[in-house]
Amino acid sequence: MRFTARTSSDGVVEREFTVGDVPGVLWSPASGAERAPLVLMGHGGGMHKKAPGMVGRAHRIVADCGFHVAAVDAPGHGERPRTAVDERETAALRQAMAAGEPVGPIIIRYNAHLAERAVPEWRAVLDALQELPEIDGPVGYFGPNMGTAIGVPLTAAEPRITAAVFGLFWHDSLTEAAGRITVPIEFVLQWDDEHIPRRSGLALFDAFASKEKTLHANSGGHLDLPRFEVDSAVRFFARHLGH
Repeated sequence: MRFTARTSSDGVVEREFTVGDVPGVLWSPASGAERAPLVLMGHGGGMHKKAPGMVGRAHRIVADCGFHVAAVDAPGHGERPRTAVDERETAALRQAMAAGEPVGPIIIRYNAHLAERAVPEWRAVLDALQELPEIDGPVGYFGPNMGTAIGVPLTAAEPRITAAVFGLFWHDSLTEAAGRITVPIEFVLQWDDEHIPRRSGLALFDAFASKEKTLHANSGGHLDLPRFEVDSAVRFFARHLGH
């Protein structure tokens, strides 16, 4: 791990880093008074590690819980170079959207490909983060949309993750991995999602083997997820990762 930049604001220290060729960012309490748990955060499709929503969620978790939060650019996103597959799938997605055709099959296929690349990267980043003296205790994962496409197989493969917030994704490619997850889960679903059929979101929630799992279903379309769901996620992580 190599730190490349450092800034601070509102009691939160932001440090950009690289692990190999994967760029990331770590948000931490400015006080640095004691070792604290870590939340890994996955961004949505077409976004990046420091998108405004990501920064806002990270600051909330740091300020309200005193935890560390880390995010990385997914393959083909943010500062990462695009492969021929990235270019082809992105073009197919834009073409489908322009024609008013369903985007689900393309997103499911492409995000499964991204997950194959991203899961080992995330595990290497977690190895490096846990070498830092200020990080200690359980690990959480927070990521709807593409963050769920990557986060479900990551959580299924990574025993260090002990609580996760997922949602807003199809069940098709994730059912098997979800069945291997037994940690506490909070899952968000938009009841009137124009892209993800309600039955598909419910099927993914049902697939998790967790004894403790909570479904949050809100009215509205795919982009209408209420901001108060972040409040709920913060409380969820405080409850499950706190000392």
